[in-house]
Amino acid sequence: MSAPPSLADPATEDDIAAARSAGATAPDTEPERPDPAGTVVAIGEVPALTRPVRPARTLRPAPPTDRARGWVVTGVVTLIAAMVRLVNLGSATHGGTPLFDEKYYAIQAWEMLRNGGVEDNQAFGVVVHPPLGKQLIAIGEWLLGYNATGWRLASAVAGIVSVLLIVRVTRRMTGSTLLGGIAGVLLICDGVSHVQSRSALLDIFQAVFVLGAFACLIADRDQVRARLALAVADGSLTGTKAGPPMGARWWRFGAGVLLGLTTAVKWSGAYWILAFVALSLIWDMQARREAGVRRPVRAGLRRDLLPSIWSLAVVPVLVYVGSWWAWFASETSWPRHTLVAEPSNRSDWKSGFLYDVASAWSNSLWQWTWKMLDFHAHLLTPTDPSKRHPWESKPWTWPLGTRPVLYYSPADAPCPADPATECVRRIFLIGTPALWWISLFVLIWALWKAIGRLDWRYAAVLVAYGAGYLPWFTNLDRQMYFFYATPLAPFLVIGITLVLGDILGRRGAGIERRLTSIAVVAMYVGLVVANFIWLWPILNGEPITHERLIMETWLPSWG
Repeated sequence: MSAPPSLADPATEDDIAAARSAGATAPDTEPERPDPAGTVVAIGEVPALTRPVRPARTLRPAPPTDRARGWVVTGVVTLIAAMVRLVNLGSATHGGTPLFDEKYYAIQAWEMLRNGGVEDNQAFGVVVHPPLGKQLIAIGEWLLGYNATGWRLASAVAGIVSVLLIVRVTRRMTGSTLLGGIAGVLLICDGVSHVQSRSALLDIFQAVFVLGAFACLIADRDQVRARLALAVADGSLTGTKAGPPMGARWWRFGAGVLLGLTTAVKWSGAYWILAFVALSLIWDMQARREAGVRRPVRAGLRRDLLPSIWSLAVVPVLVYVGSWWAWFASETSWPRHTLVAEPSNRSDWKSGFLYDVASAWSNSLWQWTWKMLDFHAHLLTPTDPSKRHPWESKPWTWPLGTRPVLYYSPADAPCPADPATECVRRIFLIGTPALWWISLFVLIWALWKAIGRLDWRYAAVLVAYGAGYLPWFTNLDRQMYFFYATPLAPFLVIGITLVLGDILGRRGAGIERRLTSIAVVAMYVGLVVANFIWLWPILNGEPITHERLIMETWLPSWG
């Protein structure tokens, strides 16, 4: 089923209106062949056959009619997300100091405010990620000061925007405002997204940028199909081998910009660049095939390959390099002049010309990049078990979230309600079990729907999820942690929502089936909400008794 639009896209809506006025809403049937019995033809001739062409309606169905309700639902769900993400945002600290890896990023962000947008603690050797994520954290510190609320504000905003995006993109993919709202509620109740939205870490920024790029790519798919629907309706495809060029595709360009921002937070964003280039190209070929293009693969390679590479590969690289603007602008940023100041480094370059060009263009950015790459390449799990990080995990544990990360664990203190009883405070990065523990079923179902039923929506979810998950299996010796799975959460939620849509079925189904499916979906959403509420204390560091902590930690690997 092709996805109707729901994100604001006036140009696309105009295209749809024109297509409908041109007859694009004709029944989904092939043109009738002449009836030999009712047609008089000369002896020796055969009736003329009309080449079957898919009507425009198969490329682009009409958009949903509840646009106002769609934005109301989006606004309400986003408001709830804001309340949940922002409540007591700065309550959990170590005596006013950052917790877990916040001690790196919150401090580096503060340094950026005092140092022209760049860090100045290179002696500690902990600046191993591009600057954008820390610059976003710095915005919150600039607004609210160097305190927990200040260094977590940007993360909270990213988490809220993620909920808004998932409502809109799920509505667009399914054509259902109900399912869009359900997706938003599920993401609000995801423990991973919640904790990361309340911590000054980098992964939540990567998650929102990847989700934004995915939403733009879905909108671009709809726009391309709308333009081809117009071409089918007005007959401009007749006699063409490749179909028309698609013109300016600003949604795809926007996806490229967001992919560049993703990579400017963490290098792992490059995996989505490769995946989304392939996905966009395949969608273009499929659209041309449905429009009646005789050789859609050849046409796609001819018309769409280079523009896709430009928008989704070259543009991200330019955005990534641009994210280093403060580093280029500062004369004191390390190692701006290292290659020039240390002639011994010239031996790393095979020619003086290469050295001169590189140093003039990047001012030692390549050297800095290679140092960061060297850090990640040698960040390996120690062979001595006693030296391993206690909360390290490998990627095969991430889909079910069986090994969380402990972010916060201060010394025991008297309970506020009963000073005679000792209370504990913990913050675990835990995926809500009602969501994460069904991930394998959802992935298997999505694989069957994508391959067996050729459902593009499930295929898109699999590509996005796989791009953020499978590359981690290429180097299992590296130290890894569950928070690397943060960008997977939105796509898991979209996949679950698509399954819920399958359970609901069509509106024309029998009353018993509809009531049963509605009850099943309602009970599942209620279960997720209840599960999230139960885990609330260990997701937010609220004081609880030791007995309650034992009841909160369901698996031995959680403790």
